[in-house]
Amino acid sequence: MAAQTAVPAMLMRGGSSKGLFFAKDDLLADEAVRDRVLLAAMGSPDPRQIDGAGGAHPLTSKVGIVSVSKQAGVDLEFLFAQLQPKNDIVDTKPNCGNMLAAVVPFALEKGMIAAQGGETTVRVLTLNTGMLSDITVQTPDGIINYDGDAKIDGVPGTSAPIRIRFLDTEGSVAGSLLPTGNVRDTFEIDGFGKLEATCIDNGMPMVLVRAADVGRTAYESVADLNADEELKAILEKLRLTASLKMGLGDVSAKNYPKMCLLNQPVDGGAIHTRCFIPHVCHDAVGVLAAVTVATACVLEGSVADGLAVADNPSAMSVEHPSGEFSVALETDGSGKVTGAALIRTARNIMRGEVMIPAAVWDGKR
Repeated sequence: MAAQTAVPAMLMRGGSSKGLFFAKDDLLADEAVRDRVLLAAMGSPDPRQIDGAGGAHPLTSKVGIVSVSKQAGVDLEFLFAQLQPKNDIVDTKPNCGNMLAAVVPFALEKGMIAAQGGETTVRVLTLNTGMLSDITVQTPDGIINYDGDAKIDGVPGTSAPIRIRFLDTEGSVAGSLLPTGNVRDTFEIDGFGKLEATCIDNGMPMVLVRAADVGRTAYESVADLNADEELKAILEKLRLTASLKMGLGDVSAKNYPKMCLLNQPVDGGAIHTRCFIPHVCHDAVGVLAAVTVATACVLEGSVADGLAVADNPSAMSVEHPSGEFSVALETDGSGKVTGAALIRTARNIMRGEVMIPAAVWDGKR
């Protein structure tokens, strides 16, 4: 018996995230075995992920599993898995809009779908939450193109733009846009006191807080916030309390809801943020987190009300530690958010086989 099992995979950057992509058919259907394979491939649990392909950070410890859809009107199905360097949890509950950007390039590279001409638009179903999106990539001469002038903050250089139009993000995990039924809630936090927050889910369940309400500015550096144990303890208590009212149950071992500090924009944007994912301060902001925060900015009475500059929902710039993230909100006549679109980039970094110890999976089906 071989000492290791070779599993076809690609290491891809999607937006400001990175991880391994697999074709569903190259993995076992048995979820327990599949998860052990993913943990071994990424090298979790280990803070450095030294024995796998993970990058020792939540943003680079992600997995995408892609298949051709048999559902009418859907081209591809995408299952996102969030892994952590320090634990053995494989979380397939939340979405990831960054990794979503790499789904169509991966499928084209694998020959799962064919290019449609100079541009290829594909409808993708994210299985985690049932979210549909139309994704457009550049395919000159029928080949996926990664070179271009599109720049996204948090990623060096420029790349070909990938347009993502989300079709139904509202209540992606929590079941409704405002899962507590309120645009603003007040929570009693042990050892701190009362704290106001907006609990919202427009693609990503989030708990939003005014930075000033926890004695911070949201202008602090990522390093300073990651070293701020007092703040992280307050946010975690709030997260655990708010999640119950959001109908999410005990989330102590889950990667959602995400937490976000808000303040007035400083560089011409709509709002300034420091987001936690959920225990580490994000170097930028997640795709669906940006959509959710932007949505809160146009909700009267939310904690963003009075801080945000939201005169133009079709051009909402969410400021973050490494720049900004632009979101185009689609609204109806009443101002209700009905959709969102944005630009991401992606790149295939490496293709080949990831080696899994045979004790984890011997390759038999």
